[in-house]
Amino acid sequence: MAEAAAIASMTGFAHVEERDGDYRDVWEIRSVNGRNLDIRCRLPPGLEALDPVVRAAVPRFCRRGSLSVTLAVDRSAVQQAVRINRPLLDQLLALAAELQGRSAADSPRLDGLLAVRGVIEVAEPEHDPARLEARNQRLAQGLDRALEQLRLMRLAEGARLVALLEDQLAEIEGLCRQAAASASTQPAALMARLKKQLSALLDGTAEIAEERLVQEVALLVVKGDIREELDRLAAHVDAARQLLAEGGAVGRKLDFLCQEFNREANTLCSKATDIELTRCGLALKSAVEQLREQVQNIE
Repeated sequence: MAEAAAIASMTGFAHVEERDGDYRDVWEIRSVNGRNLDIRCRLPPGLEALDPVVRAAVPRFCRRGSLSVTLAVDRSAVQQAVRINRPLLDQLLALAAELQGRSAADSPRLDGLLAVRGVIEVAEPEHDPARLEARNQRLAQGLDRALEQLRLMRLAEGARLVALLEDQLAEIEGLCRQAAASASTQPAALMARLKKQLSALLDGTAEIAEERLVQEVALLVVKGDIREELDRLAAHVDAARQLLAEGGAVGRKLDFLCQEFNREANTLCSKATDIELTRCGLALKSAVEQLREQVQNIE
């Protein structure tokens, strides 16, 4: 029998820092909840070719979630050559000479001209295509290591979520048993309450036919019968546990089950005819909402 796949959370963080010659490369990945798989990529200038690499790699590690993938490159150790943009400097000098005779202003100083944006340029070191390809491959390998780190973190968080979901399903199951016990006392409680109300209304001036009273109580019990809702809630608990045992990307299915849980809990509350069953129904709705909040984190 194949081993069940582990359940992962959609939240996580990964940070991988590596040296590549004179470069220091830092991959950071943040993952939060999302309906689908949404990938946002931030890459340094000149490394835009890695965008499709990122988008191809992420689905191998994550099925759902909103991911922000960032690559930071520190080139501080790289020897960078400074050069003068001579065409631009020549234009500025020519313009200064032309305007010198038309204005009483002093001639521009050399340090002022060099401070003009674009006059001084930082030249990137030259790389041959083979070295660039090798560097991109190393960056892709670093990305895989970051994604694996993220995957492990999401799995660890998923294991904690499964334990919480199991506790919440057990709570829902217990509340269903309480509701069933409370519902079993409804006919006698309804009979006593109806008899008391009719007696007060008639002020003891007429006898209440027991047969008629039983018929009215029977009608009220049928209208307030919650056995069908309790049976469906029990089936939903079993289905949720089966999904947790199955593992993998079951977040969408669990989310749909939560909607069904909520529908049955609402119906139960609407059928409640006494304060005890109403309290049990409200507690059930609260437990279902807590279950739903945790399910939102499941991949």
